[in-house]
Amino acid sequence: MAHIALYRTWRSQTFREVVGQKHITQTLQNSLRENRLTHAYLFNGPRGTGKTSTAKILAKAVNCENGPAEEPCNECSACKRITEGAVMDVVEIDAASNRGVEEIRDIRDKVKYAPTEVRQKVYIIDEVHMLTTEAFNALLKTLEEPPAHVMFILATTEPHKIPATIISRCQRFDFRRVSMEEQVQRLQYVCDQEHISISEEALHYIARLSDGGMRDALSLLDQAASFATGEVQLSDILSITGGVAADQFKKLVLAIKDKELGTALELIDTFMQEGKSADKCIENLIDYFRDLLMVRMVPNSPVITERVFDMNELREVAGHFSPADMMAIIETLNHYQSEMKYSVQPQTLLEISIMKISGGHRGAEAGVLSSGTSHAASAEGDIIGQLTKKLQQLEEQLAGLVKSGVTAADSQSKPASPQRPSLAAVPAKKSGIKLDGYLKAVDAPETKSALMKWSQVLGLVKEKKITVHAWFVNGDLVSTLEDTVLVAFKNEMHRNTTEKPENKQLIEQVLTSVLGQPYRLLTVMRKEWDDAQNEAAAAPEIMELQPEDGSGGKPKEEWISEAIQLFGEDLVTIKDE
Repeated sequence: MAHIALYRTWRSQTFREVVGQKHITQTLQNSLRENRLTHAYLFNGPRGTGKTSTAKILAKAVNCENGPAEEPCNECSACKRITEGAVMDVVEIDAASNRGVEEIRDIRDKVKYAPTEVRQKVYIIDEVHMLTTEAFNALLKTLEEPPAHVMFILATTEPHKIPATIISRCQRFDFRRVSMEEQVQRLQYVCDQEHISISEEALHYIARLSDGGMRDALSLLDQAASFATGEVQLSDILSITGGVAADQFKKLVLAIKDKELGTALELIDTFMQEGKSADKCIENLIDYFRDLLMVRMVPNSPVITERVFDMNELREVAGHFSPADMMAIIETLNHYQSEMKYSVQPQTLLEISIMKISGGHRGAEAGVLSSGTSHAASAEGDIIGQLTKKLQQLEEQLAGLVKSGVTAADSQSKPASPQRPSLAAVPAKKSGIKLDGYLKAVDAPETKSALMKWSQVLGLVKEKKITVHAWFVNGDLVSTLEDTVLVAFKNEMHRNTTEKPENKQLIEQVLTSVLGQPYRLLTVMRKEWDDAQNEAAAAPEIMELQPEDGSGGKPKEEWISEAIQLFGEDLVTIKDE
């Protein structure tokens, strides 16, 4: 992976190289100069903002052979070996994979020993919020009574998950996102040093995508440099990230403004054909309207000027919308973006959101633009009326899909044309499972035993993967037969998500663990199961009487006569064999 190499090459090695965190590095340098270091630090902030890099620089500064110094020399043996990770007394631990109490107890046992290679032991614990409660308790004991030769540096992106007792024993530093201007300057410097040719627009887009994380920006730059032929252009960045160019969004937004739904839907279909994802499109569209709103409301604010590359073009587009219109559009898009997380039809939701914000559906809760002049031509009124009717039909079909839980594979029809995809709901199909044996096993001891342990099964599934539990919990255990557990679902979407190979494998592992023997998972729709039960209950009971003709038995005719007297003539069928 080439981007890792670039990040390692340009990872900060001195305090002055840490981009965007001068308020922190200056404080640490003052502490080093005045020899007022503490035994525990907490570095908190978004990913890729320099927390771990600063921790290693601090470890080098306190152990530099020419120090302790405000800056590590990076020339002595101690500095070089700490950079390479070859000093036993400077330990970097990933708490995400070493989160147990045993690992922290091991540290607690070792801190009492003096360092062997450098001046001071330094423990850097990354993602410290991932430690278990027991591990935090073990760490607390060490932080309460630390040896003089030990320093702890805890790094995290989620400080709210760290116990207050730990935080209170640390000196806390809050790292902030790197400004776009500082990122662009640093990226340009790296490009100059690495002889990477890149356009200014592409640099700004990389900085914007990285969301204030210098590590992400360097990774994306290296990926783009590997992908591009010659100078890195904006189109190269869009290709590797799946983004949409600003000029394409401008066309879409102007089509929305002019209520040209056909053009807008054609653009959406083009995005999908190019491999863009619906959720990424709606996310970028929200960002675009956010920029339009900021340009309109606070045009000279640095918040917007550093995000936008071509301010004049945005001002031109923003002039077509009122602030109220843009806020309503953002609210509508945000609503459908949230719905997409649980939908099997994300493109449909994207299309409906575009229709609503275009005014194709009057009276929509938050997505209606100003209706415009009331003296529109009758031809235009007819077109809008037709589109409104079509939108209502689409919404009804979508409601049917959500209600019945039809999957994307079952419900998605072929588009009527390359520009105008059509939607059709397909009824859920029967599974084809032979349920007779399962119906007879409903009251079997194995089924009752599994039912008693079902809460344990659900609990262990939730512990292993909560997203799988969210779907699986909607199913009911109805029967077990031999090595199979049958679960019935009311909703097809819940059933199909459970049936995904990776989810099904996890559930079967849990079934085997809890129920004590290997079990396979079989699923069926609740309606199909209930219908099978009703049919079994309604089926007549057949009793076969087989008279004997031998000397020890009654004559056949006497058997028939007794049967008719006992059950009635209507319920007796005589078969001659």
